[in-house]
Amino acid sequence: MKDTVYAALEQGFTAPVRDVLWGHIYLTPGMEALATSAPFMRLHRIFQLGPAYCVYPGATHTRAAHSIGVYHLARRILRNFAERGADAWISPVGVRSFLAAALLHDLGHFPYTHSLKELPLEDHEALTGKIIMAEPVKSLVADTGADPYLTAGIIDTDMPGDDEKELLFYRKLLSGVLDPDKLDYLNRDARYCGVPYGAQDVDFILSRLHPHCERGIDIDSRAIPSVESVLFSKYLMYRTVYWHPAVRSATAMIKKALLGGLENRSIAQEELYNLDDQSLFTLMAHRKDPLFALGDKVRDGCLYTTAAEFSYNETLHRELLDIANRSSHEETLAAELSDVSGIRLFPHEVIIDIPEPITFETGLYVTDKGCYFERSSGVFKGETVDSFIKSLHTIRIFIDPVHKKWIRPDSAGHNSQKLNPKLYDILHIKKNWL
Repeated sequence: MKDTVYAALEQGFTAPVRDVLWGHIYLTPGMEALATSAPFMRLHRIFQLGPAYCVYPGATHTRAAHSIGVYHLARRILRNFAERGADAWISPVGVRSFLAAALLHDLGHFPYTHSLKELPLEDHEALTGKIIMAEPVKSLVADTGADPYLTAGIIDTDMPGDDEKELLFYRKLLSGVLDPDKLDYLNRDARYCGVPYGAQDVDFILSRLHPHCERGIDIDSRAIPSVESVLFSKYLMYRTVYWHPAVRSATAMIKKALLGGLENRSIAQEELYNLDDQSLFTLMAHRKDPLFALGDKVRDGCLYTTAAEFSYNETLHRELLDIANRSSHEETLAAELSDVSGIRLFPHEVIIDIPEPITFETGLYVTDKGCYFERSSGVFKGETVDSFIKSLHTIRIFIDPVHKKWIRPDSAGHNSQKLNPKLYDILHIKKNWL
């Protein structure tokens, strides 16, 4: 088995791709055909970080570049694991299927980062599975030596196969604490944003990983600082890049426009699948719904300004996670602000933004300690991870900047950071909505 697994990982990788982050990445001719297919080429037209370029002008790298990077790291991990005993349970077809899954894992991803994530749409992993099981991708995947169904099942964990040992192993590899997806996007996003927070010592990390049939990836104690670095880097990247207030504003504006369009049926769910960044803006620009003007504003960089923000409150966050409740509160808030200011604020000019739930995975087993990472780390206990999540989950109220003079009076030229007292009262009373 080792010889055939080795051949699946080493033979035929003759097509080079030059990557900014990892240098030369080698594809087989079959993988190259996948990477030049029309469904994959769409990923070249989707920015990995959506509106982050409004804050970090270099953040214009694409989901295609990221996907190729994930494929590269997936191959490196499997090569290491095949030498460390994983050849006992992985097969040549499984190896090629995992590499194809790594390359195609974002194939069904929505445009403009996570602006569409809370909308009543299919999960992008399910969409990816459907694309892989349809032509032309199905045949192209098979031509690589992979099994299309196994490839789709690695990505879409709702597909049947929970009793298949090799499938579960690959699912653990593709999504976890030290998965190739995370190791690529942290490093790549930091590089293109020009920030130091995401940089990881990938060579050292890969040297300390050990395969386990059920758990996927184990580590030894020398990797504990590296895991801590990954977790802290993820926190810093969310705090400074992914959930920067301007990024949250742009994301919330797109989300509000599309949610309204879906609710009043000026747009259909199916129209939002298989779009890229530009076609998303084009779709909104050609619809008559006034809400879609928010798309034009985002495209032109006219983002809503922060009127107020509130730190983590469990009850309030739980209430506002329901996007329908959030819309109702926005309408009420717009009416109250209109009454106080004497200026008409329409419901679409007030947006309540609450970040979606995130996790900081810590479930790695430390082989030479005989326990899981959380018990081995001196820093990342459960309460530490909880505090990270709470500090990131800030509720913000964004308002159309045409009302900025009223929101933050600046007539004297030195008071732009202070809210209008009446607005301050209303917004902070809203902390007691419930």
